[in-house]
Amino acid sequence: MSNSITAKVLEEMDELPDHLQQQVLRFVESLRQKHLEETSGGAWDVLASLTGTIEAPADWSAEHDHYLYGTPKQQPE
Repeated sequence: MSNSITAKVLEEMDELPDHLQQQVLRFVESLRQKHLEETSGGAWDVLASLTGTIEAPADWSAEHDHYLYGTPKQQPE
């Protein structure tokens, strides 16, 4: 964003009461979040990019309680 646009936005913001400045802030944050989601892909894209990148035991999915909470394994090795 150019400095002139930023300066104009700040100038206009200074004229608003605090409660309206809060609304503008929330709006700008929502625009930024939407832009990030559109440019970086969604959560599923992030998860898909992580698939296969974590080292874990072969029986992780079947025995996750054992690995997370220390419960006895359900199936003997």
